[in-house]
Amino acid sequence: MKLKDIAKTIDHTNINPKATAKDIRKTCQEAKKYGFRGVDVNPEWVSFVSGQLEETDLKTIVLIDPPMGLSPHYKRVELCKQAKKDGADELDVVINVIDVKYGRYDDVLEDLREICRILPTKVILGSGYLTDEEIKQASSIVKKAGAFCVKTATDKDPLDNSELKEKAKHLKLMQEGAPGLKIKASGAVKTCKDTLLMLESGADIIGTSSSVKIIQGCKTALKRKRK
Repeated sequence: MKLKDIAKTIDHTNINPKATAKDIRKTCQEAKKYGFRGVDVNPEWVSFVSGQLEETDLKTIVLIDPPMGLSPHYKRVELCKQAKKDGADELDVVINVIDVKYGRYDDVLEDLREICRILPTKVILGSGYLTDEEIKQASSIVKKAGAFCVKTATDKDPLDNSELKEKAKHLKLMQEGAPGLKIKASGAVKTCKDTLLMLESGADIIGTSSSVKIIQGCKTALKRKRK
């Protein structure tokens, strides 16, 4: 896989609650320099990022309601509509994990359907909290709701870096539950090796704050291969 093709799968992420304008500007500059897919931030930075990425084809992406999607429905919709006004291109919204755990699938579907009408939406399952069957069922609902992508997790996922093989299994379950949807792997994807494992396991998009490190690692690996 070519370096530029790997870069184009990456949503360069900065969801640090302590991030400053200088930090977010740097994230945007890195995204432009390396040709990442887009920049993923918290709602308060959407307008700023949209301005930074103006006249590029990079997407402004906003994380909504981490880590478990527990805000009331009206608040989630309000956040998404405001993000659209501020210039977001895509929503990364966390499914209500507790509703999934209790099998309240009609509530989950109703919530997500309204959100998915606002902007192109990726729905974050928080897959580390879910059983295999719940991952498949939640993925199916995400597809019914009208999202274009189902995503594994945020940075608070219980699966840490030592369990990426389990996360790779989750990608397969998501494909089974929502055939035809794009898959985004996120949470503890920190190296070139991690990224390639996720892509080989079926991910179309990678969400990470380690994007620059990943590209530099892949560049070194590709150089070694050529030798």
